[in-house]
Amino acid sequence: MKKAIKIFLRSLCVVLLTVVMILLFLLGGMWIIARGPSPAAGRLFALSVRETSAVGFLANIYFSDEELASFYDEVEITDKTDSSLIQIPNNNHGEDTSGSQGELPPGYEGPAGNPADKGENGGIEVVDIKGGSYLGKMMIVKDPSRLVVGTPDSFGASSKGLSVKQMIKKYGAVAGINAGGFADEGGNGTGGIPDGIVIVDGKVLWDHGNNGTTYSLVGFDANNILHVGRMTAAQAVKAGITDAVCFGPSLIINGKPTNSSKPLGGGLNPRTAIGQRADGAVLLLVINGRQMDSLGATYDDLIDIMLEFGAVNASNLDGGSSSIMIYNDEYLTNSAYIFGERVIATSFLVMPEVVE
Repeated sequence: MKKAIKIFLRSLCVVLLTVVMILLFLLGGMWIIARGPSPAAGRLFALSVRETSAVGFLANIYFSDEELASFYDEVEITDKTDSSLIQIPNNNHGEDTSGSQGELPPGYEGPAGNPADKGENGGIEVVDIKGGSYLGKMMIVKDPSRLVVGTPDSFGASSKGLSVKQMIKKYGAVAGINAGGFADEGGNGTGGIPDGIVIVDGKVLWDHGNNGTTYSLVGFDANNILHVGRMTAAQAVKAGITDAVCFGPSLIINGKPTNSSKPLGGGLNPRTAIGQRADGAVLLLVINGRQMDSLGATYDDLIDIMLEFGAVNASNLDGGSSSIMIYNDEYLTNSAYIFGERVIATSFLVMPEVVE
């Protein structure tokens, strides 16, 4: 018995020592990145970890509060969406509208074997996205009226969100991405308490501030035009916005990138974004992150991608471990959440095409 206990204790000591050595190795490696010869690498490291709910504290190990504050260049966004810049065809149920979609990325020919641009795949086209530090998917939905905001049955401290897959099933949708943010202290959020405002079918389902607080809002009006920018719930309703969530920052407003005066920055992380072309087609973008082959993207990367695909208006959505894209019951992107797919507060869903 004593021999067995001794073997167990020795084994435990070896395991603990190994864990400590690994932690010291990781902390040392992060120190080299954070405090090494490249200030840009240190800033990118700090921004990347600060955007996570679970390990944001790591930045505070290597940087003072003053240093962290200096990494954030706030861009004041006051522009409002000009609806006249979006001209939606009378019949936009998946038909080819390439004549009004604007410039496509250099060398872009569409995904091989995908007939969606001819209306043969329900007006949905999926394109591979690749950059220096990221891989992802762009879903182009030709008919913006197919977009809806998905929610769980209720919001509040005792409520729990749903995964995108569960929301797709609940609404009978064909595709979906995660949308607005939610309370996520320590990465343990249950998706029951949304950030900011949630509007569905013209009704304000949630107003976190409940006192006229201004939020970075993303939503559609009754004419299926995407609005992005800062506003209160009352201002959103007055503007005719019928379906909306909150997150940010805004990426493009009225064709003008919001980083035109200075970079938006952000770290390398999984990302989700939404945009709209001049012809009304909706752009749903999800970037994989925290993976060996795809570290993630910055806000400026998202702007570049959205501009390449002709976005007139676009906004960043909740990212990180919430980022996911699903189409026809297939996961098109990889979740960075170690336990699978997260439950969240809101999603943007694509409903089945209406055949006339």
